[in-house]
Amino acid sequence: MRKKIVAGNWKMNCDLSEMELLLTGLKQDLPKSIRTKVMVAPSFTNLYQAFRSLRESNIEVVAQNMHQKEEGAFTGEISANMLKSVGVNTVILGHSERRTIFHESDELLAEKAKTALRNEMKIIFCIGEELSDRKQNSQFEVVKSQLTKGLFHFEKSDWEEFILAYEPVWAIGTGETATPAQAQEMHAFIRNLISQKYGETLANKIPILYGGSVKPNNAVEIFAQPDVDGGLIGGAALKADEFTAIILSAENSMDGKRII
Repeated sequence: MRKKIVAGNWKMNCDLSEMELLLTGLKQDLPKSIRTKVMVAPSFTNLYQAFRSLRESNIEVVAQNMHQKEEGAFTGEISANMLKSVGVNTVILGHSERRTIFHESDELLAEKAKTALRNEMKIIFCIGEELSDRKQNSQFEVVKSQLTKGLFHFEKSDWEEFILAYEPVWAIGTGETATPAQAQEMHAFIRNLISQKYGETLANKIPILYGGSVKPNNAVEIFAQPDVDGGLIGGAALKADEFTAIILSAENSMDGKRII
């Protein structure tokens, strides 16, 4: 079994003092010997302080986004080198909100991924369909297109740096609910696409996280699915007790299973 990963995407939430309270709660609640990989993604303004606060912990600080260029006249943007200079070595790319609200295309995200790899950064790459796609039964075509255009031009060796996150956009804040079976179905489909392109051995090593409104009351069942390797958590990651409960659900799902 692949090691579980739980990443909290805090989006545009938490000022500095709120973040410190949240981090204090997480450090107090999480066991020191936890096997699950835990990540948090604060806003850009809080990255360095988060890195300093978590330096002695087993929680990694990651970025929510970055620009595709190394430097230049791009007011308000953040480069890979800037992230690395404050201790950040992993970046989320292609989040559904970046795709829909900020109109980031597959081609742009492919360029961002290339820049991240060039700067020796790991990538949490998000893919997923919207409600209209699901209603038209085109969800598999959409996800295949996003994955193919975004990442399938990279070399096999590059995939050591990739973590995938499947976001069923239709199940996030819409009142619709994705079942664990639907999550498993798409995760298995994604893994099969990777297997067809790069081989089964690599496909079985790639972590695929689920990003569809994971909460303490559904995390156990979702994380028990064979192709779900953890979660990219939104709102529930803003409360230390809820986020901890989700992380412990991932931890418990590994009991009695081989970690690779």
